Amino acid sequence: MRRSLLIKHVEKNGCRLLREGSKHSLYVNDINKKITTIPRHNEIKDFLAKKICKDLDIGYP
Repeated sequence: MRRSLLIKHVEKNGCRLLREGSKHSLYVNDINKKITTIPRHNEIKDFLAKKICKDLDIGYP
């Protein structure tokens, strides 16, 4: 999955960027206060994208 598509999906589901790190971006779901990181790779493997969505408690696209 492209990183840009995952970011759009995450932000569409109520999550926001908390801060930028050197190799990851930290996103938080304000509804349930769950936090996860999204790596800065152009392509993110499907199993990692599913884990990111599960960590934020949102559905996988």
